[in-house]
Amino acid sequence: MTVDIKAPQLPESVTDATIVAWRKQPGEPVTEDENLVDLETDKVVLEVPAPSSGVLKEILQPEGAQVTADTLLGRIDDSQTATAPDAKPATPAPSAETSVETRAAAIETEPEEQPPFASPSVRQQLHEAGLEETDVQPTGEKGHITHADVEKRRQQPRSTDLIDGREERRVPMTRLRARMAERLIQAQHATATLTTFNEIDMQAVIDLRQQYREPFEKAHGVRLGFMSFFIRAACEALKKFPDINASVDGTDIIYHGYYDIGVAVSSDRGLVVPIIRNADQLSMAGIESRIADLSQKARDNKLTLDDLTGGTFTVSNGGVFGSMLSTPIINPPQSAILGLHKIEKRPVVIDDAIHIRPIMYAALSYDHRLIDGKTAVQFLVTIKQLVENPSRILLGV
Repeated sequence: MTVDIKAPQLPESVTDATIVAWRKQPGEPVTEDENLVDLETDKVVLEVPAPSSGVLKEILQPEGAQVTADTLLGRIDDSQTATAPDAKPATPAPSAETSVETRAAAIETEPEEQPPFASPSVRQQLHEAGLEETDVQPTGEKGHITHADVEKRRQQPRSTDLIDGREERRVPMTRLRARMAERLIQAQHATATLTTFNEIDMQAVIDLRQQYREPFEKAHGVRLGFMSFFIRAACEALKKFPDINASVDGTDIIYHGYYDIGVAVSSDRGLVVPIIRNADQLSMAGIESRIADLSQKARDNKLTLDDLTGGTFTVSNGGVFGSMLSTPIINPPQSAILGLHKIEKRPVVIDDAIHIRPIMYAALSYDHRLIDGKTAVQFLVTIKQLVENPSRILLGV
């Protein structure tokens, strides 16, 4: 009997995927759970495992085709095993008189040189850039194409025009960038977005990090950053204001009883938002370790579907790039996002006296369909209070 090969469920908010490569061809044997097809989405490369052992009977969607979840990709005949090709009679050794002609014929029929090797994530990057393997000069080990090779080639102009004597170069928008643009516009149209701002005195956190940075790293093998303080503070604040952790589904409101926090991470392919699951149950070291792992996977283009699916709230730190203030855009179906910014020394009034303090501006963008302004302001004030007095984070008060 035949067994259908179907496209898997796609990441949240992703509508289609592109077939990058078939690993088998019709008539070849397959083993259950071995990778048959590579699919690329705007976020990750997905592997489609064989649902059964047998022989690949037919391919219904060729390489380059766009497919959606549950699309029928091909079929396996699980009642057969592959038949080995008929053995060919041995060819007698050429005589001295014909050896020159034989060698010449062999040269003429020698197969064309294969394109350089590219891993699935590199092929995804090539596809997004509108490039083929042969368009790129490989510099990797054993002549393999690296992500840096693709990016270098992508930056080269596809066409250069002179307009009134001034040069313009045209390069294609990557698929990820195009999809991001589409989703950002969609988010702006689908939500009633407002943003509230506050400022946070970071002195207490800075002092705590300076005091315990070295012993923390020695004990846990990971550096103590600012993000873990904000994620822990966000979890505590979300417990007090469940509307911020909820989402709108049509005319219903879904209240989530868990805290899966998205952390915006910059990669060579653009901005991605991997998820720290059950962040409220993690220690500071656990959060920092998870951030480090996800950041490395993003840089290596190894984020999985599970890494990027879901999320009830997002924290984005534009301060690492020098941003002083911004209005972050909500990541649907979430209802809010916290934007962090650069820490700057500023004069502030404390007990009627002017002091120089390290101040960060924080911004909370929220969906006003679900979240009232009062709730949003109180949530951000709670974040401020917890970070300015980090012992409250540890005590949960």
